[in-house]
Amino acid sequence: MTALTLSTAAAPGLRADAIVIGVAKGAEGPVVAPGAETVDKAYDGKLAGVLETLGASGAEGEVTKLPAPAGFKAPLVVAVGLGAEPEKDSGFDAEALRKAAGVAARALAGSKKAAFALPLADATDAGAVAEGVLLGAYSFDTYKDSGKDTKAKDAKGKNGKAPLAEAALLGGKPRDRAYKAAVERATAVSEELNRARDLINMPPNDLNPEAFAGVAQAAAKEHGIKIQVLDEKALEKGGYGGILGVGAGSASGPRLVKLSYTSSKAKKHLAFVGKGITYDSGGISLKPAGHNETMKCDMSGAAAVFGAVVAAARLGLEVNITGWLALAENMPSGSATRPGDVLRMYSGKTVEVLNTDAEGRLVLADALWAASQEKPDAIVDVATLTGAMMLALGNRTFGIMANDEAFRSAVHEAAEEVGEPAWPMPLPEHLRKGMDSATADIANMGERMGGGLVAGLFLKEFVGEGITWAHLDIAGPAFNEGGPFGYTPKGGTGTAVRTLVRLAELTASGDLG
Repeated sequence: MTALTLSTAAAPGLRADAIVIGVAKGAEGPVVAPGAETVDKAYDGKLAGVLETLGASGAEGEVTKLPAPAGFKAPLVVAVGLGAEPEKDSGFDAEALRKAAGVAARALAGSKKAAFALPLADATDAGAVAEGVLLGAYSFDTYKDSGKDTKAKDAKGKNGKAPLAEAALLGGKPRDRAYKAAVERATAVSEELNRARDLINMPPNDLNPEAFAGVAQAAAKEHGIKIQVLDEKALEKGGYGGILGVGAGSASGPRLVKLSYTSSKAKKHLAFVGKGITYDSGGISLKPAGHNETMKCDMSGAAAVFGAVVAAARLGLEVNITGWLALAENMPSGSATRPGDVLRMYSGKTVEVLNTDAEGRLVLADALWAASQEKPDAIVDVATLTGAMMLALGNRTFGIMANDEAFRSAVHEAAEEVGEPAWPMPLPEHLRKGMDSATADIANMGERMGGGLVAGLFLKEFVGEGITWAHLDIAGPAFNEGGPFGYTPKGGTGTAVRTLVRLAELTASGDLG
């Protein structure tokens, strides 16, 4: 993990591999952003012109490298695009700073130290830059070749470049409580989000339900979180037919993990529920060729819940949070659940399984009902649930459904605030009829059109009466199959960790409900 420091040092005298500055897209060309005044002065105030000559425009995600001026102890200046220049008397928004810092951190992989001279108007900006650096510097190289060829290896003995080792935030105030708190918060949230990314990226032969539960147990012990793990025998005794039915075809048994973080000053209780299908083959309703390769990411919801609960514990938030990880592997075998089977869920309701590839809603249904028994003030579930949501919102935006319009709006605002694109979606009651079953209380499939909304309506059936609930379908942004962008890497993204943490913060402060 990249080490962060707040620094009052001037850019020219700082020993580093590079100085990072911001460049905005102005009406008449690139504009050097605040924070880089001493760098611009060393270019005789002509840095914007030099950058324009080199092809820079200040567009978001753009990186331009140039030799540092004479007298600088750092040999390189890295200009990173911040996007459109803000209006007069208004600064850059936090997400622009977060993205720029992430792009720069990624561009400086292999460097020992970089100084970030980006705009820092206040502690919020410092937190955004810190978060961008830590998330942008992320890499997952656990399984990279570490053979005999040492020529291309980094300090960790693996091929490729090591992440940026240290970042100094220039313009920061090391003795200011607000600045220190902002960086400490960014560190806790980013480290847990990156841990969620690691889990998502792990191959399913190493991360089965039992192994995931083991990771949770270790983290719970480290951070003083109470944990309970229900194995196959306990699940059977408790009547968790949904989780057992999904895991029935796998040699790796399912688990239900309950993480309980409590604060002596808490006045509210939140429950987070995560879908944790450590590998999804589709079961008997086998996925077609080309749709299996990334299905290790089908536990991204559980990873997000896990990361958020641990982050909340590290931050000492004054709210009680219970995290439920519904873990199973969905495999075809002689013991697997078949299309046409009927499962009796933990709630007592029966479900006719029409498609074994609609398994996420089955494990979530059991966990949602379990969470409801504790009567929390609100429940939020997170799941890579439907391809339909990807068709509706694309690969970078998750959908939000809820049984309370005001709560749905609050979740949406929290997501946008932390830089996680989301969009509110409806739960049309007329779609419920499509899940009527002649055999059971409900079927796990309904109308094909609006499939993401149908899945939300199914989950709603398993939320306790009178409990406020929201459902986040993160199928699109949970796993990035394209190239990295901003502070988002290729592979697991850790989507929803920051939204959940922000919801917990707002609840603790009394600003949410």
